[in-house]
Amino acid sequence: MREVNAKGLPCPQPVIKTKEALESINIGEQIKVILDNETSLRNVQKFVNAQKHKIVSVEEKGNEYIIIIEKVGDISKDVPISCEIQNEEKKDLFVIIATDTMGKEEKLGKILMKAYFETMLVHNLLPDRIFFMNTGIKLTTLEKDFIPLIKELEKKGVEIYTCGTCLKYFQLEDQLKVGKRAGTDVYLEGIFYSKKTVWIG
Repeated sequence: MREVNAKGLPCPQPVIKTKEALESINIGEQIKVILDNETSLRNVQKFVNAQKHKIVSVEEKGNEYIIIIEKVGDISKDVPISCEIQNEEKKDLFVIIATDTMGKEEKLGKILMKAYFETMLVHNLLPDRIFFMNTGIKLTTLEKDFIPLIKELEKKGVEIYTCGTCLKYFQLEDQLKVGKRAGTDVYLEGIFYSKKTVWIG
C-alpha cells in the first residue's frame, strides 16, 4: 500500500499529494494518507468523496490522522481541488518579485531593489513568503550583493522560493544560492491564501 506523509504541509498540498497517489495506483488498490490536523483531514475527505472513491477507514493516533482510501475509478479532472484552511495557517503578506530591478532605469533600479531588502531588515517589516520569478530569479542566483540580504531574511523566518520553470529557462538550475526551488503550486497558494499579495515587476 502506498503511503502519503502529508504532515506539516500547507493547504492544498495534502489534497494534491493524495490526488497524485491515487493517480499512480490501479483501481481497487489502496493508499494510506497521514495528516496532522483536522482541517487537512476534512479537505482530503471532501476531495475523495467528490471523486467518488472509497474511504475505507479513518483513525486518530495521538496527533496524527490516518485515512485509508481505495481507488474506485479514474480521477476526474472536472472536480476542482479546493480546501479550507485553519485561521492560524493564513499568512499575512506574500511578495512576488518578477524583476531584478525596480523601474526601467537599470542602475537606479538595482539601488532601489537593494534598499527595499535592506529596509525590510532594518525595520523588521517582513513578509511571510517571497516568490522570485522571471528575471527576479537573478537575485537568488547571480546577484552577489543581494544573496546575503535574502539569506538574512530567510534566517528571520521569511519563506524564500524561486520559480523552477524560470531557473530552467535561464539555465540557472545549479546556481540557486538561497531558498528553495518551487512550482506554481507555491505561487498559487500564496496568492489565494495570504491576506495580502504584493507584486513587484
